[in-house]
Amino acid sequence: MKALLALEDGRTFEGESFGAPGTRVGEICFNTSMTGYQEVLTDPSYRGQVVAMTYPHIGNYGTNESDQESREPHVRGFVIEELSELPSSWRSERSLGDYLRHWNIPGAQGIDTRALTRHLRERGAMKACLTTETLSEAEAVAEAVRGEGVIGMDYVKEVTASSSYEWDPEGSRSSLWSVAHGNADEVRQRALPPVRHQIVAYDYGIKENILRRLRQAGFGVTVVPSDTTAEEVLTRKPDGVFLSNGPGDPAALGYAHEAIRGLIGKTPIFGICLGHQVLGYAFGGRTFKLKFGHRGGNQPVQDLRTGKVAITSQNHGFAVDADSLPKEVEVTHVNLNDGTVEGMKHRELPVFSVQYHPEAAPGPHDASYFFSQFAELIDGQK
Repeated sequence: MKALLALEDGRTFEGESFGAPGTRVGEICFNTSMTGYQEVLTDPSYRGQVVAMTYPHIGNYGTNESDQESREPHVRGFVIEELSELPSSWRSERSLGDYLRHWNIPGAQGIDTRALTRHLRERGAMKACLTTETLSEAEAVAEAVRGEGVIGMDYVKEVTASSSYEWDPEGSRSSLWSVAHGNADEVRQRALPPVRHQIVAYDYGIKENILRRLRQAGFGVTVVPSDTTAEEVLTRKPDGVFLSNGPGDPAALGYAHEAIRGLIGKTPIFGICLGHQVLGYAFGGRTFKLKFGHRGGNQPVQDLRTGKVAITSQNHGFAVDADSLPKEVEVTHVNLNDGTVEGMKHRELPVFSVQYHPEAAPGPHDASYFFSQFAELIDGQK
């Protein structure tokens, strides 16, 4: 079955369908990670988007329940160059094609993803229609034009928790594991440290590996919905508050800006990705749309205080405007590709954030120290 990818500017790409049949419209973006396609599919930050992988060979290790970053996939469509139909991994439970069919997500293989990526880098982010149905190119382009994108959209309300909950109170989902001497039948688990700090985590679309890493760093975590007020959080008397990643336009989350504004100065705060952007608004700043976003595991970020450079995992299409931040907020990290803000901190209060993903999954672990830094910040306030 043929598949057609049509961009709103009229550019089209033909390929072969895999996964589920159908037609989907969303903002098209590309991810440069070489592995981790299942984590990409299930990252709630991709809500409302069609994702193209730049690495040419996808699906070789299949999919499994353990590598999910949330309950279900969130992408509207998945675009690759070459599909590996026969996965080779002892952890594989289902092929990528079967996985997408199960979740009713259309995919397209045989797409020239190099040409697609170059086009998006030159022309910028735009809407796209991915279809396996009998649409002409003109009809598919028209569908892309009519569809909704990301600007002005609050997708957080579609992915946030419906009620608060305690993350992994028994420690069974957060422990680190390894395979003994390559023997898949002997999986070893490492004991978790005791809980030292009780925190509240705002769920704007939180990845499970963030929750795992918080627990591994000694945090007990209560997850709350995105519309939880500052007053409700403070009644829990947390040692700190964490602001998660998530999808959509940060400018559309007025309720979140207000809640975090009410927490600044009353508890230590650590934000990442969308949480970093929400914190920017709470500080009195604003964000802007990047031309084509940062998505992948190879983004260089410099710590302006030390000069050190980290290779980081990122997934975002907006950035905090440095010129909009008040003087009491310091920009601590910048992206070395385009100079955009990648980290900030309050000069006097225990509040800081980074735009990238310290938990990776997938990606490098250069930035994993931020979780222990958050713990040290809380210790300093006690």
